[in-house]
Amino acid sequence: MTSAPESAVVPVRFAKVPTSYFTTLVCVFVVGVVVSNIVATKGVLLFPGLEFDLGPLHVNGLVTDGAFWLFPFSYVIGDVISEVYGFKAMRKVVLLGFVIMAAVAGAFWITIALPAASFYPNQAALEAVIGVVPQILLASMAGFVAGELLNSYVLVAMKARTGEGTLWARLLGSTVAGELADTTIFCLIAASAIGISTGSDLLNYIVVGFVWKTLVEAVVMPVTYVTIGFIKKREPSYWGEPV
Repeated sequence: MTSAPESAVVPVRFAKVPTSYFTTLVCVFVVGVVVSNIVATKGVLLFPGLEFDLGPLHVNGLVTDGAFWLFPFSYVIGDVISEVYGFKAMRKVVLLGFVIMAAVAGAFWITIALPAASFYPNQAALEAVIGVVPQILLASMAGFVAGELLNSYVLVAMKARTGEGTLWARLLGSTVAGELADTTIFCLIAASAIGISTGSDLLNYIVVGFVWKTLVEAVVMPVTYVTIGFIKKREPSYWGEPV
């Protein structure tokens, strides 16, 4: 008696997943950028009792937005990606972030436009929280693209001159260039949308944002160093042929 023929094994194919480090960095970067753009719609005044004049800058409290504590970390992640994977990889990440920002804004607009049910009383609150003002969206996207690409370009260009040494100079130098461009572009476009109406408050907004973001980079630099070193040691292709 012969047994039934065994069923043929059908080959199952899958694409190879890239290293988990790059995927994780991209996810954290994009989520941070998207959340920052949502919370940035809130104008914030820190230290309202702080008042002094410094040349053309009149400080009456520190004027910033709700993303002041979160957004700087996108530059830290951008530095790690640029240092380990290069400008081309970071350019793709920035493009991905840009597309997702636009998609999120579109999803918000569609959700707000949908007719609210009679038992839903929170339409106005929903619009206040996720109603993306076109002016702020334009400011965010323009500042994001210009700042992140400049940050990455400067870091990689400096690395081409210095090699693996003077990482601290690359991190600070690229951050100064990128954050200055990002902060200036965003503030100039978005200021009136969040209630900034005077030249002094605008200058305050730009200076405080730029100085704060640069300080965050400097403070967390030891963590950035450790993260970059950790990933470099575990990326098989990093120590291969120079790209």
